[in-house]
Amino acid sequence: MSFDHLGLSDDLLKAVADSGYTEPTPIQAQTIPSVLMGKDILGIAQTGTGKTASFVLPMLDILGEGRARARMPRSLILEPTRELAAQVAESFEKYGKNHKLTKALLIGGVNFGDQEKLLDRGVDVLIATPGRLLDHFQRGKLLLTNIDILVVDEADRMLDMGFIPDVEKICQCITGRHQTLFFSATMPPPIKKLTDQFLSEPKFIEVARTSSVASTVKQHLVSVDPKQKRAVLRHLIAQEDIKNGIIFCNRKVDVKETYASLKRDKYNVGQLHGDMQQSERTEILAGFKSGEIKLLCASDVAARGLDIPDVSHVFNFDVPSHAEDYVHRIGRTGRAGREGSAFTFTTSRRDDTKYVAAIEKMIQDKLPVVDLKDFGGNPASKAKTAQKSQEKEAPEKPAQAKPAQEKRGQEQPESGQKHAKTGPEPQNSEPKSSEPKNDTSGLKATSGQNNQVAKPNQNNRRSGRNDVVDIGSFPDDQVRGMGHHVPEFMVRPLAEK
Repeated sequence: MSFDHLGLSDDLLKAVADSGYTEPTPIQAQTIPSVLMGKDILGIAQTGTGKTASFVLPMLDILGEGRARARMPRSLILEPTRELAAQVAESFEKYGKNHKLTKALLIGGVNFGDQEKLLDRGVDVLIATPGRLLDHFQRGKLLLTNIDILVVDEADRMLDMGFIPDVEKICQCITGRHQTLFFSATMPPPIKKLTDQFLSEPKFIEVARTSSVASTVKQHLVSVDPKQKRAVLRHLIAQEDIKNGIIFCNRKVDVKETYASLKRDKYNVGQLHGDMQQSERTEILAGFKSGEIKLLCASDVAARGLDIPDVSHVFNFDVPSHAEDYVHRIGRTGRAGREGSAFTFTTSRRDDTKYVAAIEKMIQDKLPVVDLKDFGGNPASKAKTAQKSQEKEAPEKPAQAKPAQEKRGQEQPESGQKHAKTGPEPQNSEPKSSEPKNDTSGLKATSGQNNQVAKPNQNNRRSGRNDVVDIGSFPDDQVRGMGHHVPEFMVRPLAEK
């Protein structure tokens, strides 16, 4: 079947042909005629099936007649992320080049004033994220009473991000008679409840098994030590023929750290996560699409809807905590009939084991476990072997002489000799008493016998006691481990019986 049999106008068919498409995908073939007939749609399709064009193309023809009024858009498309919203806007520009429809993009990170100017002129198509749309609505800058077509895209992602209450509030604000197109990759109970509430006798369209994986994606499960993740990632990047690839992490902090690590090693890499300004995100995404950036470290903001047909590899640096996200992540590769590879790193952590089990249950298949020997060997084993080889080849280092000061405090005296002296030689030749002499010059031990100590200065404020001596005055066979001083009772000679 070709697009000619779907009931689209000649101007639209020409734009589709200019874009290089000749045959509709299954979701497009089933959805477009029903939308043109004015029916509500409940579409279940995995990512990468051409879902965006299935509602953009008929909307262009339906909105071709009529005129928008100030602050009263004629259609509304809700998207969970800024990237998805921007991509839908690009689709309207590409397919609607022969139409004179106006559009506005309401997303975060963009000045409110610029968006309000567009709304004041009146727009035929309003593409928005739920939060920014409600901001404009509550400011009184937007009316939803003239909506003819409502599209809720990636509804299950809306659920994951906590937007379902906002979506419900927006649907309640659209009071006029309108057509609703509802799309989701999965159908959890909260989404089913929402569709039952706001759709009227919808046409149910499902083009693939729920949460299935495209057959063009070759999946791999890699068991790694948590400390070896980055080494294994570099190893696979070196071994695989990567045109461009996305490295997914569960947390933004891990995205930043992985990006910084690859950047230090001179990889051509960018990062994409929710903490970045919208201008930065747009610039990085444009660079990745154009091929200027080869590797993209990303959170799940890049897991859905990024229309980059020739992504060759996806690396799940972390096992996704939601099984549905696995389908969307690896759906970034293997698109439009092209082959792709997806590597998922798992560790011995209990959470990883649980997440992998949930993924396998959802896709109703086991993830093939990879033996790194098939990919040039285990980088961790190679590193250990190289280290042992270096240790063998390295010449033995000659023992370095200890400093004189260290020798005085640590070397044992030869048999029959006294210990090295640490204090000045006494000026008199009187025999030394077994009792220590008072020394008012501070902490200084007398030389000669090992059990002789000197009392500290009475102004010693550190301990407030006079029964401590300098530990440096005693050889290695004396008591240690008491800091810089030892209590006198521990070194006092035992009384003769």
